[in-house]
Amino acid sequence: MSPPRPFSFFPRFAHGRARGLLLLGLCVLAAALAGGWWWNKQRSSDGATTGSQASQSGRGGRGGRFAGAATQPVSVGEVRREDLRVRVSAIGSMSARATAVVRARVSGELTALHFKEGDEVKAGALLAQIDPRSYEAALGQVQGTLARDEALLANARIDLARYRELQQQNSIAGQQVDTQAAQVRQLEGTVAAGRAARDAARLQLSYTRITAPIAGRLGLRQADRGNVITPGDASGIVSITQTRPIDAVFSVPESLLPQITPRMAAGVPLPVELWDREMRRRLATGRVSALDNTIDTATGSIRIKAAFANEDGALFPNQFVNVVLQLDTLAGVLTVPSTAVQNGHVYVVQPDGSVAYTTVRTGVKDGERVSVEGELPVGAQVVTDGLDRLRDGAKVIVIAPPAPQGAPSSAPVAQARRFDPSTLPPELREKLAKMSPEERRAFIAARRAKAAASRPAEAGPAPASTPASAVRP
Repeated sequence: MSPPRPFSFFPRFAHGRARGLLLLGLCVLAAALAGGWWWNKQRSSDGATTGSQASQSGRGGRGGRFAGAATQPVSVGEVRREDLRVRVSAIGSMSARATAVVRARVSGELTALHFKEGDEVKAGALLAQIDPRSYEAALGQVQGTLARDEALLANARIDLARYRELQQQNSIAGQQVDTQAAQVRQLEGTVAAGRAARDAARLQLSYTRITAPIAGRLGLRQADRGNVITPGDASGIVSITQTRPIDAVFSVPESLLPQITPRMAAGVPLPVELWDREMRRRLATGRVSALDNTIDTATGSIRIKAAFANEDGALFPNQFVNVVLQLDTLAGVLTVPSTAVQNGHVYVVQPDGSVAYTTVRTGVKDGERVSVEGELPVGAQVVTDGLDRLRDGAKVIVIAPPAPQGAPSSAPVAQARRFDPSTLPPELREKLAKMSPEERRAFIAARRAKAAASRPAEAGPAPASTPASAVRP
């Protein structure tokens, strides 16, 4: 007799169905992988065809780093001969010219406050009042004692004069005269002490009127009316900072001392500019006022103090600032935009629309300009954007011409007519959609140049800052 089969909830045909579903899933996965491979291959083929067409159309295709002989879109800047400032940047902080904490000199109840927080006050202005009654009473008591002593002294002097007359008549002993003279001197000392006590009491009474020791800006109030204040209060009543003028303290490398000390010794001012944290807004201009007497051995730098008028009160003590110190001015040097120099060379735009590889030696940088030495004619145009796509003799098209002399750099761009792709034929719109951003900018610039050339003569000439030969369709 055969053993019984184990009981199962699944019938036999369920195992066959599972194997069928597994095979079906594998087939679907294989089909998906094959479809993805074919789609990627087709996309790569389309991209290569599009790049070849763009290269053949002369708009700077992607057939290599320099795109063959395609015209490259670039931005340019002008070579100038101008004065260039020699400047050094540093980080500094503002320091008040003077700071004072207003404290009570005598103890008592604060009965009045005569200021508002943040006010500008002058030296000697009344700020607060302490209850003066106890000090007035003390002064009255001292004055009464002094009046009594002065009366006793006057009477003793009269007696001394009488005794001396009697002594001349031999009517009184000399010892009695000497005793009276000693009494007068004793009372004179008492009166002198009383007068000093009176002056001290008056001074204590005057201290009940709390005044500003210096001129400046008040801080936040540290005591309220009704508080009993004492000379030992650390926070005092209020603080005053003198911020007009105000100083900035910063450090520069000790290697700059040969450029700084001769000018300070000769009395030549060293201009200083203060800028905000982002170096976007100039806060104030001033000049160097003092040089520290020691060099920090840990950093190899020396501290400098510069003074600023701060008439608008925009600068505060302990404020962080970026400092720009002007050391000298180079007169009539050759300058180019700093973005035009790459690895000691620049690309100069030629009249035929090509660029010439020119070696230069850079010098001082001031903002967006840098001084150079090399064979560069004044007024020439050098490439400032797109240098990595160029080589000597490459053809370029200027898409961002420099601004005319004295005009904002964004003026030509702002005056340019907005390009509307909907005005193009369908086949050009399709090609434009497949172009790279650089190819699209070159295409738009060429269309604008072609439209400008086809305008009537009364429309006016093209901007003088863009040579006609530099714009090619």
